[in-house]
Amino acid sequence: MEKVKVDLVVTGYVFNDKKEFLLIYHNKLNKWLPVGGHMEQNETPDEALLREVSEETGLSVEILGKSEIGMGGNVKTNLATPFHVNVHNVGDHDHCSLFYVCKAKGSGEIKLQEEEVGGFKWVKKEDLNQEFIPKDVRNIALKAFETVE
Repeated sequence: MEKVKVDLVVTGYVFNDKKEFLLIYHNKLNKWLPVGGHMEQNETPDEALLREVSEETGLSVEILGKSEIGMGGNVKTNLATPFHVNVHNVGDHDHCSLFYVCKAKGSGEIKLQEEEVGGFKWVKKEDLNQEFIPKDVRNIALKAFETVE
């Protein structure tokens, strides 16, 4: 049996001060998704997530869930711990996705990367059952909301 290619990706459930999370319209996949993308070589998951959020939305964010374990020995930095990890199919290959909760910093003004992103919506917990939100996004969002409530 031939192994399917697996890409490592990061996904951020970005929340604003109103406890709404950000969905973007992904032009290539033709659906509403949280912000995220592929990790690049020599990039940590935290670096990849900060880069993807900035590229796709212009937002600066704080990644929640940083480890409280003290540093020592040869440890350079502690990274955020994903609140969820899954593998899902995206056509001819799979994505191993690390999911994080983030808080938008600054003005929160969105500047979309228009080649990849066709729009954005801030979503409240009570609005998660809207038809345009994929079921897997909804289920993971429910867990993300637990972090910010």
